Amino acid sequence: MKAWMTGLIALLAAAPAWGVSAPTTQPEATITIYERAGQPAAANRIDELIFARLDAEGVSPARVCSDAVFVRRVYLDVTGTLPTAAEARAFLADRAPDRRARLIDRLLADPRFADYRAMQWGDLLRIKSEFPINLWPNAVQAYHRWVRTALADGMPYDRFARELLTASGSNFRVGQVNFYRAVQSRDPATLAKSAALAFMGDRMTDWPADRAAGLAAFFSRVGYKSTDEWKEEIVYFNFNPASPPVASALLPDGSTVKLAADGDPREAFADWLVSPDNPWFARCQANRIWYRLMGRGLVQEPDDFRAGNPPSHPELLDWLASELVKSKFDSVHLYRLILNSTTYQLSSVPGPGKAAGPELFAAYRLRRLEAEVLIDALCQITGTDEQYESRIPEPFTWVPREMRSIALPDGSITSSFLDLFGRPPRDTGLASERNNATSADQQLHLLNSSHVRNKIEGGPTMRAIGRTARQKPGQAMDELYLTVLSRYPTGEELRAIKVYTDATRGKGGNVLGDVMWALVNSTEFQYRH
Repeated sequence: MKAWMTGLIALLAAAPAWGVSAPTTQPEATITIYERAGQPAAANRIDELIFARLDAEGVSPARVCSDAVFVRRVYLDVTGTLPTAAEARAFLADRAPDRRARLIDRLLADPRFADYRAMQWGDLLRIKSEFPINLWPNAVQAYHRWVRTALADGMPYDRFARELLTASGSNFRVGQVNFYRAVQSRDPATLAKSAALAFMGDRMTDWPADRAAGLAAFFSRVGYKSTDEWKEEIVYFNFNPASPPVASALLPDGSTVKLAADGDPREAFADWLVSPDNPWFARCQANRIWYRLMGRGLVQEPDDFRAGNPPSHPELLDWLASELVKSKFDSVHLYRLILNSTTYQLSSVPGPGKAAGPELFAAYRLRRLEAEVLIDALCQITGTDEQYESRIPEPFTWVPREMRSIALPDGSITSSFLDLFGRPPRDTGLASERNNATSADQQLHLLNSSHVRNKIEGGPTMRAIGRTARQKPGQAMDELYLTVLSRYPTGEELRAIKVYTDATRGKGGNVLGDVMWALVNSTEFQYRH
């Protein structure tokens, strides 16, 4: 690493921290580049419940985030994608009081919302080709296509769960039957655990033996048979009149349900599970959505519902679950409620006074971009792409260069970058499989690798901004900052860049490239904030 580039990182790290933004570059009234002036006020029931808890704890909430922070945050949280410079510029120029609500509605209708949610569900449903799941590429494509289509079409969540639980047919043609193949064992007990984890958020670690056996009974007649097509398998209700039927099964709430001798027990379980009166189903989904948007579940971890791990805000979780039921299991309704809340729109800069634990949601939770989101962001800001492939030869999987990482259907597709930055192996369906902790190897890759350097120096973005610098010098840094950080540079940053430019003049440096490199290595780029 060149010494003067290290100096540039130091200059830019110090420059924007808490400096007042110039009115010409940040039109809304802000205290810092991260916060809007004024105290936060409740916008809906979510805020009333969160703020009441904060008040009881003697904790002051953070201020509301600035428009520049919001536009970047909501794009990332809804679509897994950064706004373009043009999108960020247009939003920052919009002075309409409902600009945030309108942007939320637009992003919830964006096809990338379905792509990103399908990636998240892919982690939960273990959508991958290779060991130990071994779905194989044809089945993976069918499974992912069904999930993404269901989400894009707005399939109600109760129907989504029912189809996964009760489907029968070819794993190559009826994608949802792969729910019963994406497990490491096909015995009824393992299938029951998979269903409880996915739709109840319960790991079944402390269930009594009779309760666990009762749930397994609902999956005792799932059958599998091969076909003449290599790797194809039929999942079906295995009805055998000669075998003694299971007369009844024990539901997780302790009640018993009678099973018809010729009826599929999975149907009986699905009927109970998706009932509006079920205390587990809606609360689990509401908590998962909260976790995805807020970085922490009301029940944390989101797949650890149990008596010994109560929710931080029981009334809020119950209210969100009731809203999901009232909306006829429209998950997008919950996304809209949370995104429009003041709680979601708080700054990541803590409020004054007493420090708050993360379970209080007094400020937006800082967290590093997921591996897929980070590489997509690097490709977007540099105008480059990644080449992915699957080494599995049955069949070889070719991925178009324009496909974004969040849209990859198969968790087994080879990528050293995704593996380095914590992509989950998709072996267990647990949220904890995804590792967002930073490491020295990750930082060295971003700082020193030819992979990142070639994207910055060889991508079309730098050439385009270079042309802007020659034609309209005053706009080049605006364009660069809007591209990478979705905001304008502050006066302090521009002065720091001038100091760097003067210090390196005549030494063969590329100031625009060096600034982009420094911004890519900033926490502001690598983290949600």
